[in-house]
Amino acid sequence: MNIELKMLAWTVVLGLLQLAVGSSLSVHQRGLAWNAGARDSDPPKLSPVASRIDRALRNLLETFPFFAAAALAVVASHRTDAGTALGAQLYFGARLIYVGLYAAGIPYARTLVWAASMVGIVKVLWPLL
Repeated sequence: MNIELKMLAWTVVLGLLQLAVGSSLSVHQRGLAWNAGARDSDPPKLSPVASRIDRALRNLLETFPFFAAAALAVVASHRTDAGTALGAQLYFGARLIYVGLYAAGIPYARTLVWAASMVGIVKVLWPLL
């Protein structure tokens, strides 16, 4: 299997883990009744760490479609090379580090790691342009 597809699969796993951790924290803090209910009222506020984990997931969901499209397209068009493999690994590794930095509340390093993930997407996309 292409490294680009492996990194795509691992990014899906990362997203599912972020979703599970965020959901668990939400249930723990807001209670099962609120989480299982209709949620018609404003939700009780989450702790800073739980809020940051939720925002990190939302950020992943903003970039993931671009990465997935680029990875699938480069594999389908048989244009993979060492650069696209490195780009996919860079995207996944940066996204993994990003979660920890965001959860810890480390601002500037988090931004640099986000930028590295964007470079990863561009490296995967480049052979298609």
